[in-house]
Amino acid sequence: MNEETQEEIKGTEKENTEPDTTEGDKPKKLTDIEDANLAAKRLEDATKVQKEENDRTEKLLVESRLGGKTEAGTTTEPKEETPKEYRDKIMRGEDPKA
Repeated sequence: MNEETQEEIKGTEKENTEPDTTEGDKPKKLTDIEDANLAAKRLEDATKVQKEENDRTEKLLVESRLGGKTEAGTTTEPKEETPKEYRDKIMRGEDPKA
């Protein structure tokens, strides 16, 4: 009976209910290949975003170049002449009202 109790004590020592924290809390170490694959994936994603941005910029540039600009419907404000400009027109013989 003495041997049985010692085996039971040894058996309970092996049953540890505490979680194993030796590996679970540490970040996963990546191999070189996995690290390279992750870097390639990030580059592909960045390239995709950059391509979308370039396409949008190109579209806006084309619209601005081909869209043309019109001055229809706009009014030009008459420039107010200074007394010196008015005097110069009179001295040259030009019509000051034109």
